[in-house]
Amino acid sequence: MKLKYFLIAIMAFSGIVISCKDYLDIPPMNVVQDKDLFTDATGMTVYLSRIYSQMPFEDFKYSPARQFFDDWLVTPGTNEGSSIGRDAGTAMTSEGWARNGAYWGRAFNLLRDANRLLETLPQYKANFSDADYNHFIGEAYFARAMVFYAMAKRYGGTSLVTSVLKYPETPVDQLEIPRSTEEETWNQVLADFNLAIANLSETSPKRGYANKYVAQGFKSEAMLYAGSVAKYNRITGFGEKTGARVIGFDPNTAAAASKKYFKEAYQAAREVMKSGKYSLYKKKWAANDKESQYQNMVDMFFDISSPENIYIKEYKYPDLAHGFDSYNIPRQLMGGNGYSAGNCPTLDFVELFDGFAKNADGTIKVFDDNGKYLMFDNVTDLFANAEPRLRANVILPGDVFKGEVIEIRRGIFTGDASNGISPLRVINGSSPDYAVSGPSNYNQVDAYKGTGAFAGQKSLFLSQNGTTHETVTLPNGTTMNAGGKSGPFTSDGTAAMTGFVIRKWLNPNMPQTLVLEARSEQHFILMRYAEILLNAAEAASELMLAGEPAPSGDNFQQIAYDAIREIRERAGADPLTSIADINGEQGLQIIRKERRKELAFEHKILWDIRRWRTQHSDMLNGYTQADGAYYKGLYPFYSSTTGKYFFDAGLDEGRRRFRLSEQEYYFAIPGGEVSKSPVIDQQPGR
Repeated sequence: MKLKYFLIAIMAFSGIVISCKDYLDIPPMNVVQDKDLFTDATGMTVYLSRIYSQMPFEDFKYSPARQFFDDWLVTPGTNEGSSIGRDAGTAMTSEGWARNGAYWGRAFNLLRDANRLLETLPQYKANFSDADYNHFIGEAYFARAMVFYAMAKRYGGTSLVTSVLKYPETPVDQLEIPRSTEEETWNQVLADFNLAIANLSETSPKRGYANKYVAQGFKSEAMLYAGSVAKYNRITGFGEKTGARVIGFDPNTAAAASKKYFKEAYQAAREVMKSGKYSLYKKKWAANDKESQYQNMVDMFFDISSPENIYIKEYKYPDLAHGFDSYNIPRQLMGGNGYSAGNCPTLDFVELFDGFAKNADGTIKVFDDNGKYLMFDNVTDLFANAEPRLRANVILPGDVFKGEVIEIRRGIFTGDASNGISPLRVINGSSPDYAVSGPSNYNQVDAYKGTGAFAGQKSLFLSQNGTTHETVTLPNGTTMNAGGKSGPFTSDGTAAMTGFVIRKWLNPNMPQTLVLEARSEQHFILMRYAEILLNAAEAASELMLAGEPAPSGDNFQQIAYDAIREIRERAGADPLTSIADINGEQGLQIIRKERRKELAFEHKILWDIRRWRTQHSDMLNGYTQADGAYYKGLYPFYSSTTGKYFFDAGLDEGRRRFRLSEQEYYFAIPGGEVSKSPVIDQQPGR
């Protein structure tokens, strides 16, 4: 039996079909037939494995730049503001720009498989128990919902192919399916998720399969997206070929649609919450113990038995592995492939967290009231009381990883510090310039060049890369490399270019000899309970703002408050003042900020800021992404004369500029698909 299904699997995935003679009116023996696949639950594993191999899951094999399944330099968090990726690009205007890999074409392959399952399985219903039959039908609806969801958030209205298109039986003109309106598309997403939920088992019958609560979780996420677009999207347009409103909602129905979708999002999240099957991971958590809280959040992403995991994607060497550790390890632990620090968190992201000194505008405080750098005995002192969740997300300067202190240092200052140290970003004696017009690199400033106030006396020393260092002799006679082992460096993109390195997902127990491409095995959490709580909180907040009544027995404000309180408590963040914090627009912004902290580097936040329609317009260091915006870094320096550390905060030295126009929330349909079809409309204005 095992050999039979092994051979079927090989043929199914390799596509081996050897044609027979035309006069033979019998099925060829080497073609996988329906009676082989739909014989029982074991045979169905082959069909479902094909479906799951095509699912648009955004995990370790996905990046916006390189699309699904194709990524080789994994950089979750880039282009959402959480991090800057060395290879991720900055002008993120369309999906798959690095490889021309739009999702449009791939989607229809999976749609065909899902539709075929829905149409064919009923013919073999007698082979299955009612529970198995219903579950497999639910799997097909779940796959179709996920495809339409992936397309809707990229393209708006799409071609709603809900049956198998047969050729040559069907006339060619009937094989062309025009794009539906965006509202019709989101309604189809909702309908398919509801059918999936109605049919799927409460527990997955096989590891890796979906279940009712997995579908509820993704439904809540999808409906938040739909509700946000219906409420916040400002652009709309009609296709030239069909006249359908392919992007945006009818202004006359948008408000009602938004409320409907937010209600669906709330109800789906609440069903998961009320099931009692999941909870926040707190195996090592202890109240008032930052170290335990930090370790708890680190372990959460590696514990496959975590009660927080709702749905995960598993990896196993050698058949299916990824390279997250190889690409993102700190520079001083670089593996044999020569990659490191590909994903560097921004200071803008770090400033979202609690537990360190900030200025009135929320930016990190690095200067005293006299405009001189704050000095620290240890490089770790600045973040000594930081929210533990920050340390679980980000390797901070001086943190320990794999038993080694991660040495992040931009340079050594040797000048006089008796009256404090003034800002470094000065050229030719001018005032300190931290704007775009200022020095982009520390080898341009007076202290390094020996000009201005430092005329004739070079007082700043830097390292060009991981092997070429300027060195400084310290007062005790020892020498010290200017830059840290993990950078940042003047001209080396394999180091902590923002002063930080990603921590989330990095395996602390992976032997250094295995830090190679395609050797990482940690699973990716596609849906977890914290997101469910956040989805419920956001939907509740939106419904309160819309004046909608809560379902019987629920209180929107209390549900939202409790959800945020639980997440912040687990994270070690400052507690909310009271339930009154979660009220009105202020409450919504608190929830959004919590999402950005909790779900960073999980391929969630980029879609959040797109559905909120804020990515192009939010002010970021004086610019918007419509203009072209810049993110910040935090650069540690050592003062050799005092033996203390100080930090300089400013725009990323590489001046990577991120652009996105409002129109580009909707990705362009591949030109070839539009030009060859009489009914497929391009996005209006493209």
